[in-house]
Amino acid sequence: MALKIRLARGGAKKRPFYSIVVADSRSPRDGRFIEKVGTYNPMVDKGHAERLVIKEERVKHWLGVGALPTDRVAKFFGDVGLGAKPAIRETPSKSAPKAKAQERAKAADEAVKAAAPEA
Repeated sequence: MALKIRLARGGAKKRPFYSIVVADSRSPRDGRFIEKVGTYNPMVDKGHAERLVIKEERVKHWLGVGALPTDRVAKFFGDVGLGAKPAIRETPSKSAPKAKAQERAKAADEAVKAAAPEA
């Protein structure tokens, strides 16, 4: 059984509240879980004590058993000191201009640089 430590969404519409749960990776996001190990309330200020509540001892147990945290939960654990923060991903190359557009931009930059010394 592949275990994940992940967020399960609760709360009202446009007022999210998340439970940090240990669940089988095949179960639905808000479905059956094994144990609730914390909560996350994004509607509270960042410095507030109730924004992120984690049962550290239980989290250490589940990490020792082999449960893998999701990226967001791993970031929370890194903030608290329960593990290393995941590396920040680079911006996706999908949004970068294609090769021809990059060549045109480079040519335009070179033309501007060539014209600048003449003036």
